[in-house]
Amino acid sequence: MTDTIALTGIVATTPRHLVTSSGLAITSFRLACRQRRFDRVKNAWVDADTNWYTVSSFRQLAHNVEQSVHKGEPVLVTGRLRIRDWENEDRSGTSVEVEADAVGHNLSWGTTALVRSIAPSAVEQRDADPAGGAAGEAAGQSDSAHAEPDTSQGESETQSA
Repeated sequence: MTDTIALTGIVATTPRHLVTSSGLAITSFRLACRQRRFDRVKNAWVDADTNWYTVSSFRQLAHNVEQSVHKGEPVLVTGRLRIRDWENEDRSGTSVEVEADAVGHNLSWGTTALVRSIAPSAVEQRDADPAGGAAGEAAGQSDSAHAEPDTSQGESETQSA
């Protein structure tokens, strides 16, 4: 049984992106989730313990995370929780991992602009079309599914509120 979890936190490491020999894209990063609580004795908000997670994303989500998420940014992550015990010659411990279904910026902290990515299969189809889609455009039919995204402002921008 897998548990679904939703987390808010700060990206603690630069996302690491790789593509396996079979072509599977993987992007992972460490996420720091710190809880705050109100201390009635101090009459102030205080930081509680920090929980650390390794977040892994796959396929198109991995490509999008690589382009959009950076160290220090506040994000929301939903996915499947995996807790694993590990052991080597010197030490043992527990690894807490999340296989991400979705990753996005936490808009409580700022704004972001979405630039829709083109699925690799759509790019291959467009490149394989000998007319390059020109026939549809000549007939006055604009095919927005094949339009290149406007990246002049960057893939994703986060600004302080």
